[in-house]
Amino acid sequence: MFDTKIAIVLRDDLAPWQELNVTAFLMSGITAQTPAIIGEAYRDAAGYVYNSLSVQPVVVLSADQETLRTIHRRSLEREVTTSAYIEEMFATGHDAANREVFGQFSPDDAKLVGIALRTDKKIADKITKGAKMHK
Repeated sequence: MFDTKIAIVLRDDLAPWQELNVTAFLMSGITAQTPAIIGEAYRDAAGYVYNSLSVQPVVVLSADQETLRTIHRRSLEREVTTSAYIEEMFATGHDAANREVFGQFSPDDAKLVGIALRTDKKIADKITKGAKMHK
């Protein structure tokens, strides 16, 4: 049905609250990159209106730090734009602080805790190779 895939890969040692927080932030980046993936608003039987959601399924995977670094490198090599979240962002309190701390690290020294991408299915599978379905 879709020729693209949305994949979110989380580091496998995060606390549950961190997994949820990072997933939400990363998906917001994918949505900002591709607003067309958002469908129509939902309406229940009583007529109440709810927010629109993604029309495309999202695969959530997990990986250890080394595999996550490899996935990050592969995405850069293939020039696939990603959403990325680093460990230091947990200690900040707002967007400007997140961007400031993010800018202090390169792909080689960033303590990446999550990455999300949307690209051709085959490319997404090659980039995320080694990650496992999140439990």
